[in-house]
Amino acid sequence: MAESGGCCPPMDLMRSETMQLVQLIVPMESAHLTVSYLGDLGLVQFKDLNSEKSPFQRTYAAQIKRCGEMARKIRFFRDQMSKAGVPAKEMLVKENDIDLDDVEVKLGELEAELVEINANNDKLQRSYNELMEYKLVLQKAGEFFSSAHRSATDQQSEIESQQAGEDLLESPLLQEEKSIDSTKQVKLGFLTGLVPREKSMVFERILFRATRGNIFIRQTVIEEPVIDPNTGEKAEKNVFVVFYSGERAKSKILKICEAFGANRYPFSEDLGRQAQMITEVSGRLSELKTTIDAGLGQRNILLQTIGDKFELWNLKVRKEKAIYHTLNMLSLDVTKKCLVAEGWSPVFASKEIQDALQRAAVDSNSQVGSIFQVLRTKESPPTYFRTNKFTSAIQEIVDAYGVAKYQEANPGVFTIVTFPFLFAVMFGDWGHGICILLATMYLILREKKLSSQKLGDIMEMAFGGRYVILMMSLFSIYTGLIYNEFFSIPYPLFAPSAYDCRDTSCSEATTIGLIKVRDTYPFGLDPVWHGSRSELPFLNSLKMKMSILLGVSQMNLGIIMSYFNARFFKSSVNIWFQFIPQMIFLNSLFGYLSVLIIIKWCTGSQADLYHVMIYMFLSPMDELGENQLFPHQKTVQLLLLFLALVSVPCMLLPKPFILKKQHEARHQGQLYTPLDETDESLHVETSGGSHGHEEFEFSEIFVHQLIHTIEFVLGAVSNTASYLRLWALSLAHSELSSVFYEKVLLLAFGYNNVLIWIVGIIVFIFATVGVLLVMESLSAFLHALRLHWVEFQNKFYEGDGYKFAPFTFVFTANEDE
Repeated sequence: MAESGGCCPPMDLMRSETMQLVQLIVPMESAHLTVSYLGDLGLVQFKDLNSEKSPFQRTYAAQIKRCGEMARKIRFFRDQMSKAGVPAKEMLVKENDIDLDDVEVKLGELEAELVEINANNDKLQRSYNELMEYKLVLQKAGEFFSSAHRSATDQQSEIESQQAGEDLLESPLLQEEKSIDSTKQVKLGFLTGLVPREKSMVFERILFRATRGNIFIRQTVIEEPVIDPNTGEKAEKNVFVVFYSGERAKSKILKICEAFGANRYPFSEDLGRQAQMITEVSGRLSELKTTIDAGLGQRNILLQTIGDKFELWNLKVRKEKAIYHTLNMLSLDVTKKCLVAEGWSPVFASKEIQDALQRAAVDSNSQVGSIFQVLRTKESPPTYFRTNKFTSAIQEIVDAYGVAKYQEANPGVFTIVTFPFLFAVMFGDWGHGICILLATMYLILREKKLSSQKLGDIMEMAFGGRYVILMMSLFSIYTGLIYNEFFSIPYPLFAPSAYDCRDTSCSEATTIGLIKVRDTYPFGLDPVWHGSRSELPFLNSLKMKMSILLGVSQMNLGIIMSYFNARFFKSSVNIWFQFIPQMIFLNSLFGYLSVLIIIKWCTGSQADLYHVMIYMFLSPMDELGENQLFPHQKTVQLLLLFLALVSVPCMLLPKPFILKKQHEARHQGQLYTPLDETDESLHVETSGGSHGHEEFEFSEIFVHQLIHTIEFVLGAVSNTASYLRLWALSLAHSELSSVFYEKVLLLAFGYNNVLIWIVGIIVFIFATVGVLLVMESLSAFLHALRLHWVEFQNKFYEGDGYKFAPFTFVFTANEDE
């Protein structure tokens, strides 16, 4: 929904804006600029006149494909900039100053250059990672070979020293045997490389089984994770050396290495050669590091160049794509020289639309101007409410239930006040209200900065509804002052208590030991009630009766709104056989109960209202006795009971028969509707009028009316009982607040220990914020939402319309594709 601007007449939330179906005939040469200007205006909702065509069969499919390709390149740039940490600069140049063809060429050149730089960097990085792994293999395997060589040398010298001390007769035989064995020695081959650590044990086991144990493997752990050349991700790996015999065993080992993702590297047994290879690899690594750094620097320069104009290009491409999508909804005329558009627009926007058409014709040097004309239709128009930042959140709450039917009475007008008030009835504590007010003022005072930032989901919702929360906090302070609760503590703000102890020995604050010594407490609840023995019975009675009064008042308001709807849509049937019987039924029962509550408050009577209401139905002829509140009460009750019983068939029976008679009269002798109708043709027809020339299903209408009547009769009882949630949640909030104060804060202060005081204060703050300010406020919010959606809006609100969704560029820059 658009916010009200300077061109618009004063905002009216009671009924949606008067809409019109307009037809635009636009020359081909000025079509693009016309749609662009209408998008800037944001007051036309185009209809798709090519719905039978697939997207590929439409006129501007090639242009949309072209814009889609440019959008893909922009998304690629955004990802690259995000990875490199390069921010996009704010847009300084107007998008009209750049040409789409120039943008397309520039995007293509920059993408090709960036792809080439990335490919080179990837190759260099892969080579660098391979050399890093190779260096580790050379170091770790070199350590293994050098230690093995030292061990073999020590063993050989030990054997030679042992042989020198043996008997000379045995010496030739042993030497002959050794010479024979040396001719039969088989040269062992070996492979070196790295294997992922989590696969190392399985790798070793598979090698052992595949070669039937004819291998010798050694593994060494690498302390630091290494970057894998294939995946580019860090991984923990082990260096391995596998000794084998024969080409068959080698081929098996190579296949297993490939299956386990083990990278193999060449290795020399010669210690001198090993040192030379380590030196060569280290030199190549330093050269590659320098080259990679230079490539990254060049890439960052290129990304900064892109970032300077990124927002400009992004907005331009999105606008162009939106324009061509809209142009594809237009149909070609028979001459194929003009485009025909149809769409909904508010009546007040006619002048602005015509000015935009004229400007587009002049700016595009078109020899023929566009034609603007209003069409007559029986189609239901969209619903459009002009809202501002204060009313938009409340309107969203109403629309979440259902979008209002065209020019139906809008519950949002009353919800602006009733919603935060009913919330505050359940959340009444002026200390908690001040906490919420301070948090909301932070959001409101910093709204310019916060509106341009990306907030989390919960914070985004809180920021969007900041003015609703502001109203809720103000009403909570008001009801908190009435309940006289500040974090459950009463304060004599407006005057001293009207009651005092009978004598100085009065230790308990109970009303039994109190006498009235001053005037009645001027505003809200007398603080002496808090902590007294009769606090809970008194507050229960007060809040329960107050909930019924508020509920009956709001339900009456809903029924009264149904009268204004019926009057606006000129439906006398709904006035006489829906509004009047519903008012009689509701007020004969629960309106009467509300009057009894007020009389009891004013007179101080001890009458039992439960007894009065129950026996009004069960034994209406019995005498009231001590429960009589006013003269002739029995007669009044009999009359109200009679009216309530009579109103039920009045709701059920007459309306279906009258609708049937109206249908027959409307279609008798006239099969066609005259063309020159009044503006009422735009109004949505009520009840049976939407059937048009279809057969009138009397049974369907009668069953619908029966369901509606039963729903209202039962709902009058259940909805009134539902408003008792105001009493229940208010009581729960008060008791929870009292528990946290007494069992946490006062308990902690009862100890003569500063540490316990600090812990108690911290626990009290977290309990208050977490439970009372967050969970309890959310609970009260949801219950207030239910009372408006179910108990209030179902009395008059159909909510079966559809929202006005104009073609606009306002949110294009912030939307993700």
